[in-house]
Amino acid sequence: MSVALDGLQVSLQRAGADVPLVQDVSFRIAPGQVLGLVGESGAGKSLTAAALIGLVSPPVRITGGRLALRGRAVRLEDATEVRPLRGKEVGFVPQDPFTSLDPLFPVGDQLVETLRAHLPLDRAEARERAIRLLADVGLPSPAERFEHYPHQLSGGMRQRVVIALALCAEPPLVVADECTTALDVSTQAQIVSLLARLVEEHGVSVLLITHDLGVVGELATEVAIMYAGRIVERAPVGRLLRTPRHPYTRALLEAVPRIGGTTAGALPAIPGSMPRPGELPAGCAFHPRCPRASEHCRTERPPLETRGDSELACWHPLEAGG
Repeated sequence: MSVALDGLQVSLQRAGADVPLVQDVSFRIAPGQVLGLVGESGAGKSLTAAALIGLVSPPVRITGGRLALRGRAVRLEDATEVRPLRGKEVGFVPQDPFTSLDPLFPVGDQLVETLRAHLPLDRAEARERAIRLLADVGLPSPAERFEHYPHQLSGGMRQRVVIALALCAEPPLVVADECTTALDVSTQAQIVSLLARLVEEHGVSVLLITHDLGVVGELATEVAIMYAGRIVERAPVGRLLRTPRHPYTRALLEAVPRIGGTTAGALPAIPGSMPRPGELPAGCAFHPRCPRASEHCRTERPPLETRGDSELACWHPLEAGG
């Protein structure tokens, strides 16, 4: 059964008014599939992740949205409904595993505690399962590593432990927020390979939040491009990487360095910057930076419309291959 997010709205309370940060974000992820959520810093990607696991606190608040999984829908603005999901229904892989692990306890004890919080296991059963999980995520000598503290493990090992924690209760959804960013290139490749294997073996739905289009190309089934708190394009990964339709998507792809590329000098850059909260321009939020913008773009926001197997919010989309 697919995981579905419908109509997520997140706002910042400022001077008695709600400033929109994330607006009407919706998606569906089938079991064993990965949705890559991509955009510049400030687009709202990590805020979307925080909303799904109930880690939004004042002055930021969730003002709407439903998350459907395992046959029931939860109102995300109701903290009492969201809190029980964390860990059991929604696993989370953070960007920095070192700050997410408790430095005062061995990693094995942290796995045991999480397992017993969500599953009917005694300590011996939880220990046995924790060691299997550590082996499953490729940690060498798992019984020995079970006793190690976070500072005794490398960055890649810590990330594997955090992935094991996210999978403890076999949740239908795992949210991975920039989970390869803090790792060196060779370790990134190992973690990407590990995630691909675990998605296939466990059949989980994964929301992969990243700015790295290389990781998206390796892992994702579909890609959603986010700009200024809204999704502006969503498509199967192969189609989007080959023939982006939104000018913002193409600009992101053109800024990616390529091995063997012939372009001399600096990589193309998107002019300007992401609009600040509360300072969204009228019409399409991307129009001040878009070379295709018209008067229509400056006055009316394009809706996100379904086009075949994709979605697009643009008045002047690029032609296929254009």
